[in-house]
Amino acid sequence: MHITVLQGKIHHAVVTAKDLGYHGSLTVDEDLLEQAGLLVGQQIQVYNGNNGARFETYLIRGRRGSGEMQVNGPASRLVEVGDTIVVAAFAQMTPDEAKRFTPKVVICDRDNRVLETIVY
Repeated sequence: MHITVLQGKIHHAVVTAKDLGYHGSLTVDEDLLEQAGLLVGQQIQVYNGNNGARFETYLIRGRRGSGEMQVNGPASRLVEVGDTIVVAAFAQMTPDEAKRFTPKVVICDRDNRVLETIVY
């Protein structure tokens, strides 16, 4: 049996841009991806703290050090530039693996720089 557990999360990120015409995904500063332990192409859930909207998409690499957090494609209709979002990724593990696994959570400032890293 496998269970679904939190793998990593980017918390309090600020949407810096949106592009309805792009084919989809969430563009995230590569530094944030690495610090949260997330991978390009990985499926994610996004929660909008301003309006309660939730959606799934996948990650693409943004420019390192840019603070970029761009929502692309149809999901861009669910956010506004300046909204605060949470990006969460989950992984399938056995219960024994999950007991040994430690998810990473990065807390961002208004410029999408890491203020704090929490390891559960």
